Amino acid sequence: MLPMFLAVVDQTIIATALPAIAAATGEVERASWVVVSYLIAATVAAPIYGRLGDSFGRRRMMYVALAVFIVASVLCAMSSTILWLTAARVLQGLGGGGLMTLSQALIGEAIPPRERARYQGYIATIAVSANSFGPVAGGYLTEHFGWQSIFLVNVPIGLLALALTMRLPQARGERLPWRADPAGFVLFTIFVGTTLLALEQAQHADLSALPLGGALLAAGIVSVVLLVRQETRTPSPLIPVHLLRQSAIWHSDALAACHGAALVSLITFLPVYLQVVRDISPSETGLLLVPLTVGIGTGSLITGRFVSRTGRTMIFPVFGLVLLTGSLVGLAFSAGVLSERAFAVMLLWIGLLMGTVMAVVQVTVQSAAGSQRLGEAAASVQFSRSIGAAFGTALVATVLFAYLALKNPDAARAFVVMVEGGMAAVSKLPAIDFATVQADIAEAFRAAFLLIACFTACGFFLALTNPMRRI
Repeated sequence: MLPMFLAVVDQTIIATALPAIAAATGEVERASWVVVSYLIAATVAAPIYGRLGDSFGRRRMMYVALAVFIVASVLCAMSSTILWLTAARVLQGLGGGGLMTLSQALIGEAIPPRERARYQGYIATIAVSANSFGPVAGGYLTEHFGWQSIFLVNVPIGLLALALTMRLPQARGERLPWRADPAGFVLFTIFVGTTLLALEQAQHADLSALPLGGALLAAGIVSVVLLVRQETRTPSPLIPVHLLRQSAIWHSDALAACHGAALVSLITFLPVYLQVVRDISPSETGLLLVPLTVGIGTGSLITGRFVSRTGRTMIFPVFGLVLLTGSLVGLAFSAGVLSERAFAVMLLWIGLLMGTVMAVVQVTVQSAAGSQRLGEAAASVQFSRSIGAAFGTALVATVLFAYLALKNPDAARAFVVMVEGGMAAVSKLPAIDFATVQADIAEAFRAAFLLIACFTACGFFLALTNPMRRI
């Protein structure tokens, strides 16, 4: 749980520290590199650690990942320029991707199949809590101890995780043979880097970003075609194409991608909606999101226990996602009239339904892959969720901005100003009909919530058609 917490919290803890980092280095225009570099490196590292863990031992590779992460955290704190910090964040991401994958795989290694769902529920709860805890902790540490503290705090936690990892039992059994796949690594890195950067460009919803975004996306498509060709021919592939051919695994991975798209885009844009449309303060917004976090964690724990007791798996996300889709549609049309208390109750309910997916997906993939390929299985879920989250967030942002730009250019400009400077910043704009602008922004968010409902609807059909229903 500690390695998973470290890896996930480091994706979000930096958000509230970025202004201070940009001010200290004097390079505001490059501040986003600090976030994107970690995301790309962690996504690339996930399958590599999964494959290495299956060949050389998952506990041993956890030592490596933790050591890389701790050293990189110290280097981040020592950084004096954005370029230095970005390089250190790449190294930190190379450790963080291993922490996420190996945490999942070590549970599969140490826990019998029927009990895994309960422990995966604990891991899912930690991951979601870390996502919500990160920005709060980042703001507090930056304000009281400086932005370097958000990296230095990883050191004692990482050392404790190292000590606890030593207590894990040594796995017995045959391991997969290892052969290097440098061509697969290069093609996979190109695919991840170009795809994530293309999605990041898409979030700007700016016509001037289309040529670069299109070129990056084209490079990503070419690299993934070459990657699949390479991985089907090499005797020891980095990406387990043979696993992805199994119906239970590709259904589950696609479900993880849809769930990641829905969850991350909802967590990303709900605070914007509450502050811009409903004029709720940042502190009140944080409190309103607590029920969502509590609901996801509780839903994951309850689902894990039911799976452990019954052995049934996909029945829980099937019912959870169909109710979740209906709830998101209801939120899209009723968000404007709900009181804050009713809104909090709705988010608690949505969180409970979101929690029916995460543990089930991981357990299903690990059971289908077998004990020798637990690392590859865990990595495939982690990679799918990361790509789904990036794609979903970019698509929701594009729909949101495109809807406003087409319906009311004044509303689009006002929205950007409000996101960057708050409601008070609107007074700096030329005279506008504020009531009309706010109504148009509310309509744009209705379209965004409906798109998130489409993600969960796709997930429902994937869960419904998954052939593995019991473990």
